[in-house]
Amino acid sequence: MQLYLSSGGMLAFFALLPVLAIFTLMAGFRMPATRAMPAAFGLTLLLVIFIWGLPLNWVAAATVNGIVIAIKILLIVFGALALLFTLRESGAIAAINQGFISISPDKRIQAVIITWLFGGFIEGASGFGTPAALTAPLLLSVGFPALAAVMVALIANSTAVSFGAVGTPTIIGIGTSLDLPFIHQTLASYNMGLDEFIHLTGSWSAVIHALPGLFVPLIMLVMLTGFFGRKRSFRDGLMAWPYALFAAVCFIFPYIIVARYIGPEFPSIIGGLAGMLVLVPATRAGFLVPKKTWDFPEKSSWPERWSGTISMAGHHKNSNLSLSRSWMPYAIIGLLLIITRVRFLPFSSWLMQAEIQVKELFGTTVSTSFDPLYNPGILPFMLVAIICIPLFSMKATQVRVAWREALTRTKGPAIALLFTVPMVRLMMQSGNNPAGLPGMPIAMAEYMAGLASGIWPLISPFVGALGAFVAGSNAVSNMLFSLFQYTIAEQAGFSRILTVSLQNAGGAIGNMIGVHNIIAACATVGLAGAEGWLLKRNIIPVIILCLLAALSAAILLLLAPSGLF
Repeated sequence: MQLYLSSGGMLAFFALLPVLAIFTLMAGFRMPATRAMPAAFGLTLLLVIFIWGLPLNWVAAATVNGIVIAIKILLIVFGALALLFTLRESGAIAAINQGFISISPDKRIQAVIITWLFGGFIEGASGFGTPAALTAPLLLSVGFPALAAVMVALIANSTAVSFGAVGTPTIIGIGTSLDLPFIHQTLASYNMGLDEFIHLTGSWSAVIHALPGLFVPLIMLVMLTGFFGRKRSFRDGLMAWPYALFAAVCFIFPYIIVARYIGPEFPSIIGGLAGMLVLVPATRAGFLVPKKTWDFPEKSSWPERWSGTISMAGHHKNSNLSLSRSWMPYAIIGLLLIITRVRFLPFSSWLMQAEIQVKELFGTTVSTSFDPLYNPGILPFMLVAIICIPLFSMKATQVRVAWREALTRTKGPAIALLFTVPMVRLMMQSGNNPAGLPGMPIAMAEYMAGLASGIWPLISPFVGALGAFVAGSNAVSNMLFSLFQYTIAEQAGFSRILTVSLQNAGGAIGNMIGVHNIIAACATVGLAGAEGWLLKRNIIPVIILCLLAALSAAILLLLAPSGLF
C-alpha cells in the first residue's frame, strides 16, 4: 500500500535513506560492499514500491537497464585487469618499474612520477581503482613503506578520475543519470543534445580541476614527509614545491586542452603520457629537482604499522624486456582509443553498428543498449592483452595465471556493481509513479535547494565526494547524484553545466577516500587494519581540494559566458 507524503522534508528523508544505509553499513559497521550494496538495493526496492508506488513494470525495466550498464562497466574492469596481470606476468611491469627507479633516487620524485603521472595515465586507460592497486606495489618495490605507498597512491589518484577508464565517470556516469525524457526536452529547447551537454561538462570539469590539481602533488609530498620522514617534517615536502608545481602543470595543461577540444575519453590518458614525456627528461636533466635527496629512515626503525605482509624483495626480477617494448601495449592502447573515439574518423561509427538495442522495456519508455565493439574493456583492453601473448612470447601458464587472477579480482566488484547500478536506476526512475511524486534525486534536490540554494556551489563538490566515498567510484557517484545536482542548479538558477561539473570534480577528489579503493590498494601491499588510519589522513586533502574546486567554480561563475546553461 502506497504511502502518500505531502511533506517535502519527509520525502527527502526517505529518498536519502539508501545513501545513509550505505554509509552506515560500510563506514559504521565496516561491512564489505558485496554485502552492503545488496542490502541498499533491497531497501531502495521497498522504498520505490511502497513509498513512491512505482509500477512493477518500471521496477523491472529500471533493474534490467541497471544490470546492462553494470555489465558494461564490469567488462571494462575485467579487460583492464586482464591487461595489467598479463603485463605483470610477461615482465613488462618489472621493466617499467626499473625505468622509474633509474630516474631519481629521491623518494619524493619517485612518488610524483609513479603516482601522479604514470598513475594518471593508468587511470585514464583503466580506472576503477587500478592506478592505486598498481602504483602502490611499484612504490613498495622501490623502497616505500606499505602504508606510505598506499597513502600517496590514493591521494594522487584524484584529478585524473573524472576521465578515468576512457571517460567512464563523465560519459556513462553523468550520461546515464541524465538520460531522461524531460532532460532531453529541456536541452532541446536550448538547441543542445545530451552528448553536447556531456562534452561541455567534461570540458568545464577539467577547468574546475585545474586549481585543486595544482596542489595535489605538493599535498601528497607534504603528507609523505610529514608522516613518514626521519624528522616527521612537513617542511621537507614543501621544499620540493617548485618540482611539484611543475609536475602538476605538466599533467593539467594537456588535460584541459584535450577535454576542451577532443572529449572526455582522453584527458587523463594524454595528460599522464604527455606529462611523463616532459617531466622525465626534465628530471634527468635536474630541472627543479631538490638539491638534497630525501629518503625514508632506516627500515629497522619503521613502526610496525608501516609495513604490510607482502615483501617485494626479489618480486620484480630484472626483466629481459626493453623499456620501449614494455611500453608498447600502452602505446597500442592509446592509438586504438584515439582512432576509435575521435569524431572525424569513421571507425567509431563502424564499431557502433554492432550495437544491440532494446527499446521500451516492459512497456515503459526505458531503453537499454550494448555495443560490444565500442566497449573499451573488449577493444582495446582484452584485444591488447591477447596481442601481448605473442609480443612477449608468453607461456600458456603465464596467460592462465593472468586471466584467472583478473576473473577472480572482478568477482567482488561484480557483486557490488550488479546491485549498485540497478539501485541507482531505480532511484532515477522513481518519478514515474501514478501519484506524481517527484523522483528520489529530485525530492532530495528540492529540499536541499530550499535549505542551501544560495551556497550550493560550495556544497556541490562535497556531495560528489560523499558519493565516491560511499560507492568507491566516481562513475557511480555521478550516476547517483548528477540528476540531483542538475535539479538543484535548475531550481536555484545556477549554471547546470558548472554544477554537474562540480559533482564530477568532487567525485574524483573523493576517490582517494573511496572505501573500495582503500581496501583494494591495501590488499596489493599486504596491509590489514590500516583502512581507518588512511581514511582519517586522506580526508584532510579531500576537504582542502573540494574547497578549492568550489573556489574555482565561484570564479568561473563570475567569468563564464553569460547564459552558460
